[in-house]
Amino acid sequence: MSSSGSPPSIFSRIIAREIPATIVAETEHIIAFLDIAPKAPVHVVVTTKDPQYQNVVELAAGNSALLAELVAVAEQIAAERTNGQFRLVFNTGAAAGQTVFHVHAHVMGSPELTDHLGEDSLGTL
Repeated sequence: MSSSGSPPSIFSRIIAREIPATIVAETEHIIAFLDIAPKAPVHVVVTTKDPQYQNVVELAAGNSALLAELVAVAEQIAAERTNGQFRLVFNTGAAAGQTVFHVHAHVMGSPELTDHLGEDSLGTL
């Protein structure tokens, strides 16, 4: 159980290595892994190891340095996998598509250089 009394999120279980994932980057505070249902040729989930923040708004208000680290890791992944051209998507709230309430971002892009990263190349969000 988490500190709120709810069961740990799937991300907490990945962090604890209870659920397998293809981890592509990790720091003391951040972990990144391939999305299991990718919406783009490159689709990586970047999340904090601290489950106390449910969304990016809470993280920005509660720990801006951790948010900056999350974005820096996302940028590093994008530089390696998408030639630095990417979408960084944070869904906030169920109506916006958030399904895991443990703050995370989606790095989405393509390893191929394209003229635009629109709906045709990355799919819908």
